[in-house]
Amino acid sequence: MTEFNFELTKEIELLRLVTVGSVDDGKSTLIGRLLVDTKGAFEDQLMAVRKKKGTTHVSSAAEIDLAMLTDGLAAEREQGITIDVAYRYFATPKRKFIMADCPGHEQYTRNMVTGSSTANAAIILIDARHGVLPQTKRHTHILGLLGIPHLIVAINKMDLVDYDQAAFEKIRKEMQEYCAKQGIKDLICTPMSALTGDMVTIRGDKMDWYKGDTLLETLESMSVLDDLDEKPFRMPVQLVNRPQTADLPDYRGFMGTIASGTVKVGDSLVVMPSGKTSTVKEIVAFDGNLEEAFSPQSITITLNDNIDISRGDMLVHAGEQTTGEKQLTANVCWIGDEALENRKKYIIKHTTTQVKALVSEVNFKRDIHSLEREEATALAMNEIGQVTFKLQQPLCCDPYADNRVTGSFIIIDGFTNNTVGAGMIV
Repeated sequence: MTEFNFELTKEIELLRLVTVGSVDDGKSTLIGRLLVDTKGAFEDQLMAVRKKKGTTHVSSAAEIDLAMLTDGLAAEREQGITIDVAYRYFATPKRKFIMADCPGHEQYTRNMVTGSSTANAAIILIDARHGVLPQTKRHTHILGLLGIPHLIVAINKMDLVDYDQAAFEKIRKEMQEYCAKQGIKDLICTPMSALTGDMVTIRGDKMDWYKGDTLLETLESMSVLDDLDEKPFRMPVQLVNRPQTADLPDYRGFMGTIASGTVKVGDSLVVMPSGKTSTVKEIVAFDGNLEEAFSPQSITITLNDNIDISRGDMLVHAGEQTTGEKQLTANVCWIGDEALENRKKYIIKHTTTQVKALVSEVNFKRDIHSLEREEATALAMNEIGQVTFKLQQPLCCDPYADNRVTGSFIIIDGFTNNTVGAGMIV
């Protein structure tokens, strides 16, 4: 087993990961392997899932039921499946990781969408014996729509196909062709066995024909840098701070998290959707005033002019205004029990605002196998398609391809208050 002895520092980069795949592809076992080999599991956790009874400590991964480390719910342990998203934390000398273990069963696709929404990279598990399954394609299509920057196809359980290179190459070719249809360019395919550890954190001696990096080496070396700071400035207003104390009788601060871009004291800002303008007087953070702030900092901005701003408005740089249309078209992942249909009304929650919306048209749905468009007037649970909405009031947004925060929204059933869909603006 590889040993990792180190001291963490604040400078170590953080990578947000998500693992997806069909039932029994080995997601929980893989995460258990990473936790054990990187010393990310506590001794009492290891003892709780040890295979051998009567011992006072765990000496090797072979003594551990790796999947049990991540299946935290009693129902998960009883059924041997993952139901809810489980977040796990581990680290190496090069990087810190937050990994979401998402359910593989089709019934829990909605949980998978939630767990993937903030990821920088995704690991798609495939059982080498079974190859690419419909749920594998569904997950891959969703990851492509979500714009996950890096996709790793981990072809698992190679020990059960005698580490056959031909089995690996067949699956790799099929996944490359499927991803190419979506325009996914950053795709890495790795053979491995989460149970034995080969090509996870150590190379092993069973797959000398594969010359690429181990899974952990790949995760440590991939870039987590993004271009959020170079995008137009966007800050949805979450709260207007008006203490109205004796010391601050007229103070008005606009609080929120910067979705993209940077802002400096003195910058000219436009309030969307009203179009009113002012300049930045102060930028206040938790530990004091700043001259400049950038995504994803949470800050308070004060302006030099007393203008009307409320929760749901968006602060942007002059000349970089968002669109403010009363109609939008989006790719939608439908997760509601009742189908999305033409003329139905919903609530769209976008950043810090909510608007009432009417389904104007279901433009089409996607065949997850061929990715071809199919005519449709509705989207059933777990179906993916393109939908046009008419809005009660203008929404300040960007295309999802330009900004993952201001280009995405969730759909809420106004009667049940349940989240029934996720949308990505085109």
